[in-house]
Amino acid sequence: MFDGLTERLAKTVKNLRGQGRLSEDNIKDTLREVRMALLEADVALPVVKDFIEQVKKRAIGKEVIESISPGQAFIKIVNDELVVMMGESNNALNLSAQPPAVILMAGLQGSGKTTSVAKLARLLKQEKKSVLVTSADVYRPAAIEQLATLAKEVDVEFFPSDTSQKPVDIGLNAIDYARKKHLDVVIVDTAGRLHIDDEMMGEIKSLHAAINPVETLFVVDSMTGQDAANTAKAFDEALPLTGVILTKTDGDARGGAALSIRQITGKPIKFMGVGEKVDALEAFHPDRLASRILGMGDILSLVEDAQNKVDHKKAAKLARKIKKGKNFDLDDFRDQILQMKKMGGMSSLMDKLPGVSDIPNQVKEQVNDKELIKIEALINSMTPYERQKPEFIKGSRKKRITAGSGTQIQDLNRLLKQFKQMQKMMKKFSKGGMKNMMRSLKGRMPPGMGGGMGKMPF
Repeated sequence: MFDGLTERLAKTVKNLRGQGRLSEDNIKDTLREVRMALLEADVALPVVKDFIEQVKKRAIGKEVIESISPGQAFIKIVNDELVVMMGESNNALNLSAQPPAVILMAGLQGSGKTTSVAKLARLLKQEKKSVLVTSADVYRPAAIEQLATLAKEVDVEFFPSDTSQKPVDIGLNAIDYARKKHLDVVIVDTAGRLHIDDEMMGEIKSLHAAINPVETLFVVDSMTGQDAANTAKAFDEALPLTGVILTKTDGDARGGAALSIRQITGKPIKFMGVGEKVDALEAFHPDRLASRILGMGDILSLVEDAQNKVDHKKAAKLARKIKKGKNFDLDDFRDQILQMKKMGGMSSLMDKLPGVSDIPNQVKEQVNDKELIKIEALINSMTPYERQKPEFIKGSRKKRITAGSGTQIQDLNRLLKQFKQMQKMMKKFSKGGMKNMMRSLKGRMPPGMGGGMGKMPF
């Protein structure tokens, strides 16, 4: 989401690092560049003005001018102010009410509200909460059906509703059912409109008053830029919002919504949707996002992803296999690709790695999930014997595999060559531990990550 902003800011702060000493003049030039970067990212003008003013106050004081490393001191100030702009800390959901705790979801049509209900339900289920979801969208039967399907997918209870009912009745009946069943949380989806209107606001106000939710979350599409912040403000004036869920942050959004919403509405962003799948919802951490915007990565989120999404039994099994000196085969390789996909794929991992903004664009373009999908298709087209003994894949076997996977012979040849390199690395790992493996990785190209990955500054 922040690719453009990160690239622009990275160039700006890189110039500062070379300064032996910062003066009011060169700080002024840098602030102008930062201002332009934020405006190009579609951050609301009042938010940009406040941000620049705060950075300027701190930057022209002793904190930077007298610093031993003025460039780094300035970067720290920008980082700190980005965190302040986005909310300083993650605000967890307040579910301390007498069960069932009720969460009301509001938002415009097409913002990803219904999907976010399922994502949030899944997240709460992981936290050992029993969850019931229901739809009070009596205008779109498809929305009710969609939520029923998603509830089944994430394995939470669904309270049925239909278009003949009133939203208030649906909400109250769902809460009564959850109370009798001793469920922890009820999430109520509401009707969206293409735009804000009096009828919509009147209906959701009545529903809010009737069910008295502990959390009222506004779901907003980050692709709408600073308009998202203005829409959130309009909703907040009608409803006592407690937080925001920012959706579609994995798309081409420039980041203006994430950087504007907190300042304009005063409401925290609690979660952000990072993909279409039901597991693609992350807690919003302003400090981590600020670090990513400045090209410094987000290792904490990367570690959390690994803890929550990686199959630890498979990982332990592979570790034992390698330690015993057994061959790393294409079945193992495919498992690693699937694990990576669970963590959001290459693009998600790249976003969280420090120093990625310094990698040339032509190299980054070669590191993509399409390559991983192609590799997975090739491996799936092989027989179990071929996956265990790839050295026997010749002539007619190659034609069959590429025909079955819809790829080219050169794609298979590249995979086999890269896999052979990886097998050698794994053998070194089994003999000499991680140190030898990292030494062998240096300057080489990991499989499936494009020809330029060997140049990456790890």
